Amino acid sequence: MKYERIRKGTFLERPNRFTAYIELDGRKETVHVKNTGRCAELLLTGAEVYVQESENPQRKTAWDLISVRKGDRMINMDSQMPNRVVQEWMEEGHFTEDIRLIRPEYTYRNSRIDLYVEAGDRKILVEVKGVTLEEDGVVRFPDAPSERAVKHVQELAEAVKEGYEAYVFFVIQMQDVRCFTPNMDTHPAFGEALRKAAGAGVHVVAYDCEVDTGSITLAKKVPVILHEPLLYELAEPLVVWYRSNKRDLPWREQPDAYHVWVSEIMLQQTRVEAVKPYYERFLKALPTVKDLAQADEDTLLKLWEGLGYYNRVRNMQKAAQQIMADYGGEFPGTYEEILSLKGIGSYTAGAVSAFAYGIPKPAVDGNVLRVVSRILASTEDIMKQSVRKDIEKKLEEVIPADAASDFSQGLIELGAIVCLPNGEPKCWECPARKLCRAHRMGIESDLPVKKKQSARRVEERTVFIFRDGETAAVRKRPGRGLLAGMYELPNVEGRLTEEEALGYSRRIGLAPIHIKRLGDAKHIFSHVEWHMTGYLIRVDELENSCSEDFLFVRPEEVQEKYPVPAAFEHYTGFIDIRLGQEKYRR
Repeated sequence: MKYERIRKGTFLERPNRFTAYIELDGRKETVHVKNTGRCAELLLTGAEVYVQESENPQRKTAWDLISVRKGDRMINMDSQMPNRVVQEWMEEGHFTEDIRLIRPEYTYRNSRIDLYVEAGDRKILVEVKGVTLEEDGVVRFPDAPSERAVKHVQELAEAVKEGYEAYVFFVIQMQDVRCFTPNMDTHPAFGEALRKAAGAGVHVVAYDCEVDTGSITLAKKVPVILHEPLLYELAEPLVVWYRSNKRDLPWREQPDAYHVWVSEIMLQQTRVEAVKPYYERFLKALPTVKDLAQADEDTLLKLWEGLGYYNRVRNMQKAAQQIMADYGGEFPGTYEEILSLKGIGSYTAGAVSAFAYGIPKPAVDGNVLRVVSRILASTEDIMKQSVRKDIEKKLEEVIPADAASDFSQGLIELGAIVCLPNGEPKCWECPARKLCRAHRMGIESDLPVKKKQSARRVEERTVFIFRDGETAAVRKRPGRGLLAGMYELPNVEGRLTEEEALGYSRRIGLAPIHIKRLGDAKHIFSHVEWHMTGYLIRVDELENSCSEDFLFVRPEEVQEKYPVPAAFEHYTGFIDIRLGQEKYRR
């Protein structure tokens, strides 16, 4: 779009919203200001401005303010230009194909929308907003409260319900900016309305402009950050830091979807160093999705023995069978498909999507919740699902498309080795320290807020090691419920005395010869604690006389073939059965 009849002047002052005084050719001139926004950071005394001579000789003001120079950048000040620039851009075929109608100033309900577009069968409403407020490369709108802007955005959301496509099109009236965000300082109601509209299906886009003394042209797309621009600022330093500081971990060597999936399920509530040998053994035994889908249950649980949460590996097998049936054995390649797999939630789906496929989806675990809470100085309770969802939404819009994996892994890595829990963050090593609000406020050790969960239920149990010389008794737990399908040492509810333990032995058909008390132990599950006492009881003819559904096997057989949960680890040591990783440390 060409400017015409342009002259250069010097800004003097602005007595009101509509007029300004400039020096032009050595004389003071009154200029009409079409942009009625605040613009105080642009219209400074002595600023270089460009004005357009009016074609109407009857006007009291013979000039219109067109643009102003700020440093090396020209900024358009003509409030009529954004609409005209967008329309010109559309007419050149940049917006969408098959445009057959563009109509300015279209009335919808109680609002006059800037552009109405028809393309094929589509009816599109476009509200154009010119943006001039910029600071450190971040542009914001509005620069002054605007109830009209709020109303327009709200009505565009209503139009979507009626079948229209709707856009809020921010024209950044300058070039070389980093991102656009709503101005929550000047008019938070507009920012909230814009977020709600985006959630309702209104497209929010921003483009910058090439502006010089003779023209203005729409140029390139600018990132729109509706929620938290501070997280957008984090992306670049975080990615650079991660690439230089990431740990050498086996699942990073070949980050295909299957390997990432296995590692992420194992890493849930388990330390990295503990997972490494499990990961390597699991993939050696089950190198493909097909192998996992076809594995027998005992083999599967034995590979998982010691990691706990055994339903996770069962769900992995169900998901592998789902992949075989629905995707021909190929791990699906979209976030939505991955999320549909059995046992996969938003974190794992985000991790596989980002780490394996570079899809810009967030992977929000405890590390990320802690990092983001501190950067934003958020006092929201991270145990609430709504808080996790909000953080996922804020992160998703700032993930760099060309570095999705490094950004998402970088957040996790930062929480794992720098932004540590329990009041021990290594702020001096953190790439986000200059951005971090909690660090600036000195409250990083107080965050995140994590409300205590309700107390776990306590169950008393008595555990038995029945031996008859060479064999010991184990039994398989039911196929559903806690530790489903695992093998356990016989146990009963309650805390039995020695006499009661001997009485139980006789009732199930055993003949006790000797009893030894093994002491107490405790094991904590997610929602229950077992407080246990144990007995080693030598009996006569174990297998021939017992009425219970026990298996009678040598301890070395148990160690090699039967998956036993870590809950019994205190007692299996008395018959030289090592569980999980311990059995490899001879």
